[in-house]
Amino acid sequence: MNFLCVVGTRPEAIKLAPVIRELGRYAKVTTLCSGQHTDIVHEALDWFGIAADEWIKLPSDCDTLPKLTAALMQPMESAIGQYRPDVVLAQGDTTTVMVTALTAFYLHVPFAHVEAGLRTGDLRAPFPEEANRVFATKLAAWHFCPTQRAVDNLGAEGVDKDRTFLTGNTVIDALRLTVEKIEFRPENDCRRRILLTAHRRENHGERIENICQAVLTLVDEFDDIEFVIPVHPNPAVRRTFETMMSGRDRVHLMPPLSYPQLVSEMIRSYLVLTDSGGIQEEAPFLKKPVLVLRDVTERPEAVELGVARLVGTDTHNVVEAVRNLLTDPDLYAKMAHGGSPYGDGYAAERIATAFGLTGPQ
Repeated sequence: MNFLCVVGTRPEAIKLAPVIRELGRYAKVTTLCSGQHTDIVHEALDWFGIAADEWIKLPSDCDTLPKLTAALMQPMESAIGQYRPDVVLAQGDTTTVMVTALTAFYLHVPFAHVEAGLRTGDLRAPFPEEANRVFATKLAAWHFCPTQRAVDNLGAEGVDKDRTFLTGNTVIDALRLTVEKIEFRPENDCRRRILLTAHRRENHGERIENICQAVLTLVDEFDDIEFVIPVHPNPAVRRTFETMMSGRDRVHLMPPLSYPQLVSEMIRSYLVLTDSGGIQEEAPFLKKPVLVLRDVTERPEAVELGVARLVGTDTHNVVEAVRNLLTDPDLYAKMAHGGSPYGDGYAAERIATAFGLTGPQ
C-alpha cells in the first residue's frame, strides 16, 4: 500500500510519528508537512527519526482561518496528484486535517482519520477544532478512535461500525517511546514545580489574563512552589504572559520546549495546568494531576477517572483548585495514581492491523 501521511502542527507530528514509523515497516509512506507549523514540526519528526518528504510553503499572510484554508487547498491537491496514494491519512482536528479530508474527497482518494470521534457537542468549543473533526468524520473511510467513548460518539452519528476501530491514542505511543529514550535526572529542589501551558484561541485576552492573575496569587500564597511556563509563540499569548509575569519571582517564562524537553518537564512537575488536548492525555500516563483550563473538554475520560479536573479560567476557581492539591495529600494521591484511560502505547500497531498489515504480536 501507498500512504500519504499529512502533518500540520507539532502535536500532529508527535501523535502521527508512531503511525508513520509503524506503517513504514510494511508499506510505502510519504510524509507531507502542510506548513501550518514550521520548524517545530521538523524538530518533532526528527526526534522520532522521520524526515518530511514534501513541505508546503504557505504565504506569509495566512493570518486568518479562511486565508489558511484557501492557501492549503491547491498545494494539497498537487501533492495527492503527485504521490498517488492509496490512502491519505491525517491526525486530529486542525485546519490541515479538514483541508486534507476535503481534498482527498474531491480527488476520490480514501481518507483515514486518526484520533477520530472526539466531541464536545459545541461547534465553537474548541474553535475551530470541533467543527474540523466533525467535518473530517463525514469524509473518512477509516476512523481510528482513542477511547470507547469516541467509538460510541461515532456510532451515535451513524458511522458504520465496520469502519470504526478502537486503538488507544497514539500520543501514548509517542510518550512511551520518548520516556524510554530520554535521560531524566531529577533535580534536588525543595520547591514544587507547576507546569502551565495556555494557548487556545478561545482563551486569548481576558481569559489568559485571569490565568496569569491566578499564578501571581498562588506564588504569593505558597513560598514552596514555582511555575514553569513555556510561552506559545502566538503574539497575543506571548504579550499577555510577558506583560503580566516577566520578572516575577518563581515564575519562569520559557520559549517553546521541544517534545522531549516538555516530557521531561511533565515528569519533573508536581502538577500540570493546561488547555492543551495532548497534555490532558499525557500527564495522567505520567501520574501527574491535570487541571484543565477550559470550560468543556472533548477528552472527558480523564475527568471521569478522577485524574483530571475541569477548572475553566476564572481566577478564583483556578486558585482554589491548585490550593486544594497543594494542601490535601489524599486528594493529590488520588489524582496522581488514578491511571490513564488513553491506551497502552501500542495504538500504531492496531492501526497497521486495520489496514491488513502486521500489527500486535
